[in-house]
Amino acid sequence: MTRPHDLLAAVADGADPGPFALVRREGADHLELFTGTVGTTGRLADIPLPDGPPGPRTLALVPYRQISERGFACIDDGAPLECLAITGHHRIGLVDALAVLPDQPVRTTGAGFDSTDDEYAATVGRVLADEIGRGEGANFVIHRTMRATVQGPPLVAALAALRRLLLRERGAYWTFVVHTGTRILVGASPERHVSVDDGLVMMNPISGTFRHTGTAADRDALLRFLHDPKEVEELYMVLDEELKMMATVAEHGGQVVGPYLKEMAHLAHTEYLLAGRGSRDVREVLRETMFAPTVTGSPMENACRVIARHERTGRRYYAGVLALLGRDDAGRQTMDAPILIRTAEISPTGELRVPVGATLVRHSTAAGEVAETHAKAAGVLAALGLGPDAPSAGPGAAVGHDRSGSAGPAPRRDPAGSLANDPEVRAALAARNAPLARFWLDQRTPRAAALPGLAGRRALIVDGEDTFTAMLAHQLGALGLRVDRRDWRAPAPVDGYDLVVVGPGPGDPGDLGAPKMAAMRALLTGLLDAGQPTLAVCLGHQLLSGLLGLPLHRREAPYQGLQRDVTVFGATRRVGFYSTFTALADADRVATAYGPVELSRDPADGSVHALRGPGFAGVQFHPESVLSRDGLAVLADLLGHLLAQAALTGHGPAERG
Repeated sequence: MTRPHDLLAAVADGADPGPFALVRREGADHLELFTGTVGTTGRLADIPLPDGPPGPRTLALVPYRQISERGFACIDDGAPLECLAITGHHRIGLVDALAVLPDQPVRTTGAGFDSTDDEYAATVGRVLADEIGRGEGANFVIHRTMRATVQGPPLVAALAALRRLLLRERGAYWTFVVHTGTRILVGASPERHVSVDDGLVMMNPISGTFRHTGTAADRDALLRFLHDPKEVEELYMVLDEELKMMATVAEHGGQVVGPYLKEMAHLAHTEYLLAGRGSRDVREVLRETMFAPTVTGSPMENACRVIARHERTGRRYYAGVLALLGRDDAGRQTMDAPILIRTAEISPTGELRVPVGATLVRHSTAAGEVAETHAKAAGVLAALGLGPDAPSAGPGAAVGHDRSGSAGPAPRRDPAGSLANDPEVRAALAARNAPLARFWLDQRTPRAAALPGLAGRRALIVDGEDTFTAMLAHQLGALGLRVDRRDWRAPAPVDGYDLVVVGPGPGDPGDLGAPKMAAMRALLTGLLDAGQPTLAVCLGHQLLSGLLGLPLHRREAPYQGLQRDVTVFGATRRVGFYSTFTALADADRVATAYGPVELSRDPADGSVHALRGPGFAGVQFHPESVLSRDGLAVLADLLGHLLAQAALTGHGPAERG
């Protein structure tokens, strides 16, 4: 059964037409119908992507538990990685689809969240105090699930919900129903996770939530939202985290485009677009980007540990992706993968699950995050008869801008009022880029920033469980170094490098019994004893400070995702912090066992932002962060210092032969 009308008619008559997916992609005037057979596989690398004529090959339903492929923690709920091997691909006009999709209400019983508002608020409080407050990360997403039982045929209910989403939701990246025979997914996801087309890798971090009633957008309230420090910093933090991923899968790292306003029926979000060239297998790209920080947190590895500690149940498909894999006209691999959010899962017996999460940052309040979960779930809950509808927008209203700089087709009707092109809104969005690092915002010419004397020199970055190191590698490479990265758990000789960077990571630097802290302290001790040029960043800086005899202090208010102007060895620099701990000092110069050390301190409380001594330096902030407008200049200055010291002490490459 491959004709769209026949398939939908069969469902309406109560028949099971076999596995299929109906998908409307952003801006399209039609739906795509994919049919075929369903199988399961254990690994992303085993998702089928056979050769052949151009077109889609496989639609994969990737559950959250696949994060274990990266060695990250999760509650294993056994949700399978299902793959629809596509044998049929048809198009059906949007108006025609609306005419044949079931036009009837969805009826449910027993609806309720698996955690009450008070219970969820208590979890928010614990995460803010015990995780962000203790240096475990900058932001975390904790989910809860609305549960109910669908009355009547589940597939008919899902298609009726799809019809309502097509009519009443707007701004979705994908609006879809997927039926595998073992489950049905129906939703309107606003967010592209990752796509690959013609070698261009794109990601689309979305964060910040402006709630409205759907009847009329309040322009003044929206402008206040766009200037709210919590909302601004929340988007910056997920931008940084997805830049880490792009730095891994794109040859020269990602370029930032935007920000934009994404308007939906019940809320609006702010978003960026990231783009970069890459040549990896699309399944490898998918693996290296599991999963978006907008649904997990940062840094990623520790965010997964925090989620496993605080969530009651597995996530199943929430925060995973749908991944459509195929080939283009030249036989090259393609992929389009929206995040599985704003999505309901329905079992063959009618069990309904609608998971939703809120992003917790240092500015969060328990009440605000509870309200955010209700707002985010509102669209799909309304489609399932579990909440009020936004006003009908008509089938053309979900057509949005393409985020490449030009506007898409104008909506036919838009009762909420589009403010994305309002001059003050556009100005408020553009102003968000003013304090950011141009290194990530501008197109980069290879070697344009290279420093004299760095050609042929090698640097090693030791990763302390924070892939900010991937971004740092691109910046050091742009300055002219050849860079390797290594996990802290993979000890190996370091004497073949001109520079060793002991990098960032989560955790308490004062916990000397923790394996990571012990290993990184031992590495630093060896580097200092050998006089090998060393740069320490964030956690590395804290551990270096401890070895130099400086006391460490846990801040009452964490510096997570915080941008500040600080003095770094006489120059004012705009830099970004992701830290809870800091070293303290009451003088600008101290004598240590490794020689005299110069400090750049905060005049208010003595916090040590940077230090440098004979052959070593450290910075508490992240020069590689998009928040560090002057980060590249800081790195260039420190490299000049370290390499000059190396020449004086005989640690240059020529001297080592």
